[in-house]
Amino acid sequence: MKHALLFDLDGTLIQSDPLHFAVFSEMFEERGKSIDEAFYMEHIHGHLNLDSFPKLFPGEDAQALSDLKESRFRERLLGGQPCMPGADRVIAKAKADGWGVAIVTNAPRINAEYMLAAIGLRDQFEVLIIGDECARGKPDPEPYLAAMRALDVSPEACIAFEDSPSGLKAARASGAYTVGIRSAADDASLRAAGAHETLEDFNDTALKAILARQSGETVT
Repeated sequence: MKHALLFDLDGTLIQSDPLHFAVFSEMFEERGKSIDEAFYMEHIHGHLNLDSFPKLFPGEDAQALSDLKESRFRERLLGGQPCMPGADRVIAKAKADGWGVAIVTNAPRINAEYMLAAIGLRDQFEVLIIGDECARGKPDPEPYLAAMRALDVSPEACIAFEDSPSGLKAARASGAYTVGIRSAADDASLRAAGAHETLEDFNDTALKAILARQSGETVT
């Protein structure tokens, strides 16, 4: 059986939440308002722009605001960013072992390309699934199912890595073994959203057992 690792991008392969939060804070400040990280996590994190902007800035052009926000986010990626600790090693090992790898993200394609370039991993992924380009984005499982079809793998042979509730719901509903990355939320929150297991990052020692369990190997 062929196996695969499916990765969310924002907050999973790159610690991008501080960059997103800075842009949203700036946009609110320009309107004489302020937000804190708790507001960001509850109302913005993991949501599609066109779903959240009408609620955040009622009466304004949601598409124009989305374009502005993403442009400012991309500016903050210039010069490069570190990948999530251990991610490059895990991806390289998976590919060397013949596992498929894919990105599954709700980020706009141009942002996904910028993020992967910023962390130096663009060449590692041939399959890049964008939620907005699917019939339905996360939290619907369709983006993950699209990745499985592209890689020609079954759900039970896949491990999905996510950091947001909407992404975890999508991954879990797709049938993949779902792992939460604790970049922005704690273990209890991630499990409540659908994670089977959670990791601090890709250097977490618990990852070895997760990979072995899915491939049927014995952990030593």
